[in-house]
Amino acid sequence: MKAMFGMVSLLIALAIVGILAARQLKTAAPSIAPGASAAAAAGLSASGLAATGTVREQSQQIQQKVKDDVSKALEQGMAPRKDASDP
Repeated sequence: MKAMFGMVSLLIALAIVGILAARQLKTAAPSIAPGASAAAAAGLSASGLAATGTVREQSQQIQQKVKDDVSKALEQGMAPRKDASDP
């Protein structure tokens, strides 16, 4: 009898966690329009990238944008370290 109550309570807890996880995933995942491009979905077209062109051109633009952003972030991260290392 004790084992049966344990199993039932475990199943109830699992159901509650599953329902909460499903709700969280539904609210966290942004919906993308069926005709939207990957660049527009990532918010890259708003930053100056052209939304027209072939898929290859868009891919190259996105890759270049990511490279530029990473190098900019690395430069910003190194600036405080250079100031701290100079006595």
